[in-house]
Amino acid sequence: MAITIKDVAKRANVAPSTVSRVIANSSRISQRTKEKVREAMEELGYHPNFNARSLANKTTKTIGLVMPNSANKTFQNPFFPEVIRGISTKAHQLDYGLYLSTGQTEEEIYEEVQDMVQGHRVDGIILLYSRVNDKVISYLYEQNFPFTIIGRPYDERMTNITYVNNDNFKAAKTVTEYLLLLGHERVAFIGGNFDFVVTVDHMEGYERALNNAGVDLQDEYIVFREELQEGGQEAVIDLMSLKEPPTALLVADDIMTFGVLRMLGEMDIIVPDDVSIVSFNNVLISELSAPPMTTVDINIYGLGYEAAACLIEKIDQPNSAAKKVIIPHKLIKRQSCQKNVKKIITQ
Repeated sequence: MAITIKDVAKRANVAPSTVSRVIANSSRISQRTKEKVREAMEELGYHPNFNARSLANKTTKTIGLVMPNSANKTFQNPFFPEVIRGISTKAHQLDYGLYLSTGQTEEEIYEEVQDMVQGHRVDGIILLYSRVNDKVISYLYEQNFPFTIIGRPYDERMTNITYVNNDNFKAAKTVTEYLLLLGHERVAFIGGNFDFVVTVDHMEGYERALNNAGVDLQDEYIVFREELQEGGQEAVIDLMSLKEPPTALLVADDIMTFGVLRMLGEMDIIVPDDVSIVSFNNVLISELSAPPMTTVDINIYGLGYEAAACLIEKIDQPNSAAKKVIIPHKLIKRQSCQKNVKKIITQ
């Protein structure tokens, strides 16, 4: 015989309505009573019927996660599993499930988002990216559907959008200044897809640092590639074949940097003796590379956790003001950078 709410109420010595409120995580119920009811649920092996609750409450208790492109390529980058780990931790705390997009192209992703919204499959959506002129963002904004962006909206006219981001402009500016202070003037920028706002912000921070230092911006030192190992390898081939190759590289992503290091190794170019490298994200691979990467820790887990917290708050309080949460970053100095010895010798 199936265990019911009445059975749980009897075991916990409370009213059935109290059990229902505990399942809904009502703030009207004390923490002590919640613990007593949850203990009774566990002892009896009772599992709430969330489908029935969804029909009654017109909610799904589900968050939609939208990735920038196919899961095939996305999950090759450790950023996404880690940011989803942060999201799932907060979602689990508040009894929310996750619905992951599976679209392979921008058009498929857009259609899937429409299905999520119109089909009432989810209560809100987290975009794991921010794209320039993204019609998904425009659609969600026009529909007044609860959503949060990891990144920032490119269109500053969309003021009522909640987002969680790093100060990517400041981070790129700071690390470029760090390389300049080490005596590197030929600093190259290896960016990700220029359709993404994070790449735009990194690029602007890099340019500002060079301009402030009176260093000429050279177009040949700026390349954009897909944020995969292959993208890093392709970028290095382009840059190191120049008449005056760079002595330092600013790479937008650790997984790209891993490809950069592999290709430099094949070219017998030694890091950091011949070229210094700074990267972004501080995923596990950055510490395990040879040499260990100097990188910017952007607290990927925190980005996901806060994005979920903001979205669920928006779902619970639809009229609440939009939030703009900036997660602090930190430069982690390891062994992929050193002073430009060649410049010092020639002076």
